Amino acid sequence: MSEHEDVIIGLEIHIQLTALKTKLFCSCSSDYRGKAPNTHTCPICLGLPGSLPVTNEKAIKFATRLALALKCTINERFYFFRKNYYYPDLPKGFQISQYNRAGGKAFADRGVIEIEVDGNIKEIQLNRIHLEEDPARIVHEGSITTSPHALIDYNRSGTTLIEVVSEPDMRSPAEAREYLKQLMSIVQYTEICDPNLEGAFRVDANISIKGHDRSEVKNINSIKEVENALSYEIKRQKLAIKRGAILIQETRHWDGDKTISLRTKEFEADYRYFPEQDLVPFETDEQFVDKIRIKLPEMPKERKERYQRDYLLNEFDAGILVLDKQIADFFEEGIKLEKSFRPEEYKLYCNWLMNQVSRWLNENNTNIANTKLKPEQIVDIVKALKENVISSKIANSFIEEMMKGTSIQEIMKKSGKKVISDENKLESLCKEVIKENPKIAADYKKNPKAIQALKGKVMGKTRGQADPKKTEELLKILLK
Repeated sequence: MSEHEDVIIGLEIHIQLTALKTKLFCSCSSDYRGKAPNTHTCPICLGLPGSLPVTNEKAIKFATRLALALKCTINERFYFFRKNYYYPDLPKGFQISQYNRAGGKAFADRGVIEIEVDGNIKEIQLNRIHLEEDPARIVHEGSITTSPHALIDYNRSGTTLIEVVSEPDMRSPAEAREYLKQLMSIVQYTEICDPNLEGAFRVDANISIKGHDRSEVKNINSIKEVENALSYEIKRQKLAIKRGAILIQETRHWDGDKTISLRTKEFEADYRYFPEQDLVPFETDEQFVDKIRIKLPEMPKERKERYQRDYLLNEFDAGILVLDKQIADFFEEGIKLEKSFRPEEYKLYCNWLMNQVSRWLNENNTNIANTKLKPEQIVDIVKALKENVISSKIANSFIEEMMKGTSIQEIMKKSGKKVISDENKLESLCKEVIKENPKIAADYKKNPKAIQALKGKVMGKTRGQADPKKTEELLKILLK
């Protein structure tokens, strides 16, 4: 049995439709981030007596877009249900959601997301996607376990959520990570949500060891934290079983380095689902769905295949490049600027985006849209590298200035960094290095790899500006 073969993981992802300007059942602005608490509210999203909700039609269109992208079966008629539970973030004492039993149907059923882990391709089946309203925000001072009080901001209350519920098909934190990456990418391409916004992509992770009750870890806000929380839970549950403890179905909170028990997990019957009598059933037809299907943008899988076909990128590079829509859009903007690129230049451009640029973005916890980097800068870098005007090492040192929007020509002028390719100058430097390092030079006769150490010395003397190819050629000639 493999390490995680007995592990069962299912994910519930709450996707906030940040592209909507108003909430799901009222006309309040859904742009609550950074706004003063409790200023984007009305009698409907505060659940005041006598207020009547009205369904946001654009939310239905956005849900249709995601359902099509996920290959779900869209139900032609569905109802909203009341999910009853008492918690301070629910002003009505219930949440308007959807229920797929007792005659009820979710917005769409089934669907699939394809993942690849360690070279193995696997399909994760979806159970359903459904629409619901977001609760209010409970704000704690510091940690949830140490905060002396809780404050409630109702600005978020009533904002539109789509919940994507997977089947319990995942067997490891790595599979869960890849599933989330693919889902986040698809969501980004449908343009219904910016998953990089705080709280726009929240995960509830259900996890159990085969034959034992499951735990649900609530409201995890990043892919990395989901992976960490699942890894912790696997260890915690297996250790408890080993000690003879009985695991109970419970809800837990991820505290950054451990999970904390919040309450015994509610069962379906505890929510007392019943149809929302203030909302009429919603009906969709083939014509409605077809209009949205026609306008559906190119999805990551299709874009990946096009990059392999048109730019001759390999499957791995194309797959990584298209994962982030902003990066892929940036790549295409650069391609439009330089129509004479050959396959090796497309590859170099792709590598720069996947490596140097993505590394800088990760280190600075931002995305490419929040920088001043322009596609023409990467195009200029590729040209300078191909023409041997600068070396890879020099180019890598430009990244900080590039992110400020400084042109490559300006950076080169200001830094004075460019490849030294003058043969007389390089020969003089090579002779100098051989003279200063007689042991390494003597070792070259027995060990040809020693030339790399000598080349490194030349590069050091020139602060990485010596032409590496010419330097190695000259050293070989001199060492003979």
